[in-house]
Amino acid sequence: MGIRRAIPVVRTDDLAESRGFWVDFLGFTPGMDEPGFLMLKSPDVETTQVIVADPTAADAKVRDVDVSVEVSNVEEAYADAQRRGLEIVYPMTDEPWGIRRFFVRAPDGTVVNVAAHRG
Repeated sequence: MGIRRAIPVVRTDDLAESRGFWVDFLGFTPGMDEPGFLMLKSPDVETTQVIVADPTAADAKVRDVDVSVEVSNVEEAYADAQRRGLEIVYPMTDEPWGIRRFFVRAPDGTVVNVAAHRG
């Protein structure tokens, strides 16, 4: 399935305060900056990222996951999760912003967004 990156998801009720911590204090830079949602990246290693989302995020489901994993073949990952009998928390979906994804629960309870960019 080829994992490309894993991104932790941080839930916040105060995006401005969180921005101050992640950007001003730790030095992350916004890769995506949308109302209620930040995708932050390290200025040195762009694949080192963190997602910060508040309740107003356009992708409200992002707050339902603990980590987002980008894979090269999301269909293969989905089929494998089903074969293994893993709990699919959110079915395979083509999202309007250009990703295809599903959510799966890891044995420890962690909810993982498994996604790939379309086209």
